Amino acid sequence: MDSEEDDNERAATARKGSPFLNTEQAAHYLCISRRTLEDLRRQGKGPPARRHGRLVRYHIADLEAWSSAHDEKKSPYKPRKSDATPKS
Repeated sequence: MDSEEDDNERAATARKGSPFLNTEQAAHYLCISRRTLEDLRRQGKGPPARRHGRLVRYHIADLEAWSSAHDEKKSPYKPRKSDATPKS
């Protein structure tokens, strides 16, 4: 095997264990739709995303941290003013 083949094989092995997920994989991991995750990213409300060239990637640790920060037990429901106002 030449050096280039060794490098390609090492890169393929590293990729199999990569902690980075694409948008579809990250959405599945979070149990939300791809579209919701994309909307959250555009609004600046989603988990941190990284650009690898033209590709958007999410690190699993960032997904875990974002999900934990949005745990219902930690951030209870806060009714909107319209929800809190009794209807006549």
